[in-house]
Amino acid sequence: MAAASGTPKPKTSPKSVKFLFGGLAGMGATVFVQPLDLVKNRMQLAGQGSKAREYKTSFHALASILRNEGFGGVYTGLSAGLLRQATYTTTRLGIYTVLFERMTKADGTPPNFFMKALIGMTAGATGAFVGTPAEVALIRMTADGRLPPEQRRGYTNVFNALIRITREEGITTLWRGCIPTMARAVVVNAAQLASYSQSKQALLDSGYFNDNIFCHFCASMISGLVTTAASMPVDIVKTRYGQMDLPDDQLSWLCGPLLDVLVKVIRNEGFFSLWKGFTPYYARLGPHTVLTFIFLEQMNKFYRIYFLES
Repeated sequence: MAAASGTPKPKTSPKSVKFLFGGLAGMGATVFVQPLDLVKNRMQLAGQGSKAREYKTSFHALASILRNEGFGGVYTGLSAGLLRQATYTTTRLGIYTVLFERMTKADGTPPNFFMKALIGMTAGATGAFVGTPAEVALIRMTADGRLPPEQRRGYTNVFNALIRITREEGITTLWRGCIPTMARAVVVNAAQLASYSQSKQALLDSGYFNDNIFCHFCASMISGLVTTAASMPVDIVKTRYGQMDLPDDQLSWLCGPLLDVLVKVIRNEGFFSLWKGFTPYYARLGPHTVLTFIFLEQMNKFYRIYFLES
C-alpha cells in the first residue's frame, strides 16, 4: 500500500465540465418528469381556500389538468423547471463531484460515509440557494392554472416570471422560502446518500443483482421512497410559502413565517396532509434520480473515451 500512496490519481474531466454535465443531466431528466412535478405542486396547493377538495387523488389531478388545460398544460412551467436544474443541479452535482474527488485518496479509497453525507448536504444547500429564484418561478407557474382567470399571473416563461416578480414585488421575493428550500435540499441529499448506499449494498449482497443499471434503478427507487417520506413536510411548506403574495413587511427569511405555514397546514388540513401529493412526488423523485445519473454516467463515459483516453 505504500507504493500505491505515491500513485497519481487518474485523469478526470475539468471542473467546468463536471458542472456542465451535472446541469445537463438534471435538465434531461426534468423533460421526462415535469408533468409529475406539476401534479405534485397542484396537490400540495389544493388544501388552500375554497379548493380544499379540488383533487381527490394524483390521478384525478392529472386527469383534471388534461381536461381543463390540454396536453400542453402538463408541461406548464417547463422553462422554470429547466432553469432550476441549470442552477440547482449544476451547482449541487458540480460541487459534490469536485469535493468527492478532492477527498478521495491517491489509491482510490473514497471518503467515508459521514464525509459523503457532509459533502452531499453542503452541495445540496449551496445548490438550493442558487436555484431558489427558479424554484419560486416554477411553483407560481405550475400553480397558475388552478386559480380563477382574474387572479392568474400569466407568466409567459421563466424569464418573464423572474423579471415581473423583481419589478412588482422586489428582488428579495426571488429568495422567498429560501430556508425551507435549503433545508429540503439538506434532508434530500442526506437521505439519498444513506438510503441509496444501504439499499444498493443490500441488493448486491442478496446475490440476485449485479452492479449495473438495473441495480442502480432499484436502489434509486428505494432511496426515492425514503427521501420522499423524509423531505415532503419541508417541501410542502416551501411550496405553500413560495407561491404566497405577502406584503413587504411579512417577507422574511426567518423561521417564524415558515413555522406559521406548517402549523396552519396541520391545524386546518391534518397531520398527514404534510404528505399530500406523495405519489407524484415519489414517482418524480425516483425516475428523476435514475435518469439524472444515467445521463451523467453516459456523458462522463463519452468524455473519457473521446477526450481523456484519446
